[in-house]
Amino acid sequence: MGNWFRGALPALAAAVVLSLAAPALAEDRHEGFYYPKLTSSEVYKARALTNPEASRKSRIAFVTGITNEQNKAPYPPQAAIFAKGSDAEKLIIVALEDGRIDTIYRARAIFAQLTAVARLLPVFAQLGVEDYFTFFDLAKMLGFTQITISNGREFAHQIEIQ
Repeated sequence: MGNWFRGALPALAAAVVLSLAAPALAEDRHEGFYYPKLTSSEVYKARALTNPEASRKSRIAFVTGITNEQNKAPYPPQAAIFAKGSDAEKLIIVALEDGRIDTIYRARAIFAQLTAVARLLPVFAQLGVEDYFTFFDLAKMLGFTQITISNGREFAHQIEIQ
């Protein structure tokens, strides 16, 4: 697992326990500010439903938990993760060093790692979905509607979660 997400499992678990509500997608005013112009995008049709108790507060707690875990590591974070949007419904991941998350394949590899961590969550086991739910399904449960991942220079990939 990448160093920047090591130890994120407790934060993921805490965020899921806190719960989550899916707001409508707003115009993406974050492009050009937090990340460069999108180079690719996709739509993910989630197999999960948004938790009816999802909230802005729980999404921010999720991101704060991951950030706190990153800051406990004996090395600097390799990526920043944060929530934006009027309801914190947009998850943004930006590399903090050159040479990271600079291709669609590296972005997908990071999402594969996050899926492996998410599948360990008790909520997935309780639902009996740990074999086929992904990190994107967890994001849907938390009420995120969009995830953008970027190297912070010229690569930016965005996933709309439906």
